[in-house]
Amino acid sequence: MSVLEDLADSLARDTIKEAFRIGRESLIQDVAKQLGATSTTMEEAYLTSIRMRLAERRAREFLTTQVKQADAKSG
Repeated sequence: MSVLEDLADSLARDTIKEAFRIGRESLIQDVAKQLGATSTTMEEAYLTSIRMRLAERRAREFLTTQVKQADAKSG
């Protein structure tokens, strides 16, 4: 990863963590707006990391649910 991608991903990871901790998912877009005001390139990298991390989170939740359901049926 480039420095830009590393920084954007680190910020994305921290923002997701804090947004869910405080129960304010709009924080993700608020941070994006702050980035966009000074660096659209950084904003794009951040939003890409956000999308990837949230998609992975949803997929893991889906996987966990499917496995629990399969285990419940078989046992």
